[in-house]
Amino acid sequence: MNQPKTSWGQVADWYDRHLSDEDTYHQQVILPNLLRAVAPKADDNILDLACGSGFFSRALAATGAQVIGADISPELIALAKKRAGDNSRLTFKVSPSTPLSIANQKITKAISILAIQNIAEVKETFTEVARVLKPNGLFFLVLNHPAFRVPKASSWGWDEKEKIQYRRIDRYLSESQTEIAMHPGSNPNQITVSFHRPLQYYFKLFAAAGFAVTRLEEWISHRASDPGSRAEAENSARKEIPLFLFLEAKLL
Repeated sequence: MNQPKTSWGQVADWYDRHLSDEDTYHQQVILPNLLRAVAPKADDNILDLACGSGFFSRALAATGAQVIGADISPELIALAKKRAGDNSRLTFKVSPSTPLSIANQKITKAISILAIQNIAEVKETFTEVARVLKPNGLFFLVLNHPAFRVPKASSWGWDEKEKIQYRRIDRYLSESQTEIAMHPGSNPNQITVSFHRPLQYYFKLFAAAGFAVTRLEEWISHRASDPGSRAEAENSARKEIPLFLFLEAKLL
């Protein structure tokens, strides 16, 4: 079980407050794109894997779908239950990504948002999602773009001669795990482990678990630079270099 290194329970209150900010990537980029892509329906039974405090679970339930949120952190699940109140469309449970305490073929759609990069057991997790999905069920994955956001091996750079902002990538194909501060600028001892894997890693494991990848999208930042000499170049770079990768996989 990977809870000691990767659970976000130790910063549960801060993380929950962070998601209430209207200007987060969660609010402005991921949520609208996710609702469009998942297209939840009233007869859907959706699993939100590594749901945190239930931000996306609540949004999906608001469309009329039934939602089960699972997370390894008791602290985050407690917050999720508190925020859900008596909403009968929402169920939350403390559970690792593998094994899941969900019956076979119960779920029509599953999501995992910005979580797979903090999960060590990806192969086993994909197998578990396949087990709980109904035939032809869909699995939606959102992660930091592995081609452009490699922990401690990618960064923004500035070319003074060409007056352009570029993305520097020091490595990509090699898998790695890196300690990352959960809340930069706060307690330096509050860390998680972020796992970097190239795209082919995920595609191979999808296939091994019985999935076919049926859609891929790349989502950019919504933010804009303050006026200044580099603003135009920075904004252009944001539009060209995506922060997030979205994958849809169908169970065959």
